[in-house]
Amino acid sequence: MIQTASIIGLVKTILIIVLTYTVFKYIMRLLAPFIIRSIANKMAGKFNQYPPPQKPRKEGEISIDKTPNKTSTNKDVGEYIDFEEVE
Repeated sequence: MIQTASIIGLVKTILIIVLTYTVFKYIMRLLAPFIIRSIANKMAGKFNQYPPPQKPRKEGEISIDKTPNKTSTNKDVGEYIDFEEVE
């Protein structure tokens, strides 16, 4: 059975969309302060953590905390051919 679209069905759909949007907006307006407060508390907790204690270093001693990125180049990409234009 083929159903045809009607104006009443279109109005119902638009009404449902508008109502859903309005309810969602109202609920988010109520819940947003709690969500933002919990995120702010988590960030404050991370900010207030102290770094792990480091052992004292002697003057002039060097330490490297980060290893450099190792980029590998493919030396086997082909052969370079020098050419001249022929007229």
